[in-house]
Amino acid sequence: MTRSRRRPLVGSFVLAVALAGSMVRLTGAPAPRPIEAGFAATLPDRLTDGEFWSLSQDLSEPSGSFQSDNLLSNEFVFAVAVPEVVSRTKPGGVYLGVGPEQNFTYIATMKPAIAFVTDVRRGNLHLHLMYKALFDLSADRAEFLSRLFTKPRPAGLTASTSVTDLVNAYWDAFTSGENVYRANLKAIDDDLTKTHHLPLSQADLDGIARVYRAFDWYGPAMNYSASTSLDLSHAGLPVSTYADIVAQVDGADQGVTFLGSEDRYAFVKDLEQRNLVVPVVGNFAGPKALRAEGDWLRAHGATVGAFYVSNVETYLRQDNVWTTFCANVASMPIDAASVFIRPGMSGGGRLIQGGGTRILTTSANGGTIVTFITRSGTASASSRASSSLASQLQALGIVQQEVRRASVLAPIAPEVQPCR
Repeated sequence: MTRSRRRPLVGSFVLAVALAGSMVRLTGAPAPRPIEAGFAATLPDRLTDGEFWSLSQDLSEPSGSFQSDNLLSNEFVFAVAVPEVVSRTKPGGVYLGVGPEQNFTYIATMKPAIAFVTDVRRGNLHLHLMYKALFDLSADRAEFLSRLFTKPRPAGLTASTSVTDLVNAYWDAFTSGENVYRANLKAIDDDLTKTHHLPLSQADLDGIARVYRAFDWYGPAMNYSASTSLDLSHAGLPVSTYADIVAQVDGADQGVTFLGSEDRYAFVKDLEQRNLVVPVVGNFAGPKALRAEGDWLRAHGATVGAFYVSNVETYLRQDNVWTTFCANVASMPIDAASVFIRPGMSGGGRLIQGGGTRILTTSANGGTIVTFITRSGTASASSRASSSLASQLQALGIVQQEVRRASVLAPIAPEVQPCR
């Protein structure tokens, strides 16, 4: 297939609610919290480049495989998850996670002193090394997206630009030429190997190049099915795009993802520049990675604050190794405040869909907040609806589907106690 300068695939990509979660509208953004004095004081303020690489590789296991490349998450739960994480975790603590970019949103929310992202595939390490370099190279959100998707920066984007307007601007921008892609890739490689002096093998550099090519190829229309093989056979699936994922907002239309504001972006960028987002290759039920992370944390007098597990537990149970994972977590330093983040258990209200549009509703203050969700985000329209909403929707041929609501967070200690 010949690559051409193009606009993203706008017709085939529509928003879907992934896993079992749904996004609901909430009233207002949570106030920022001060970092507690003395909390996790034994954790390093930064890692040297050598310490970062040694820690990443020493904790890792041999690379495994998964059914997809997982270049992008498919979770539309941050309006629910972010306030819960704020209320039940401490800034300055320890974050553990898995998978691609959704970790940055939880990091920007929890504000940990250090984060470990563990994934069975070495390809996920390549993805996070690419992101590490892009955070290094990009002063703000607009520059970050410009480099990520190999697109020229649209005029007029500032620190106060909403995340919806930001992603819309890049959605409509043409992709730059091959010369820009190659220059950007060289800058990524140079940042990792010359600025940070990481001793990356040619296989690792090739892996980073494959990941970066995928972002150049798919652009902000990238979805969960995107692959480093650049296979467009799943392009028509109704799955949330990168633009949809990062444009999630709360009830006050404030961005809740790591690109939701310059402050949120700046926190992740700073943590990356201090080498404190450590990618690790490992199976959750493997013999080394999680236990080694726990040993390192214990040696630094730290406990796990939050462990984002996505839906990995589903696969562990299918493979009959969940109890091994449970025992691995039980071996880590945890306490009564340590929580699992399980986005598949979130959601609420009603999912309403029809005519190419998806609408999320939730009851609040005696009325119903309605959010019309489009390919570009969630800010196209919102209103208080009257009790006649159901009849109005029925007249339009739009169906309603009840979705459950449950906590995104669950205490770790009671679950893993029997596995000790």
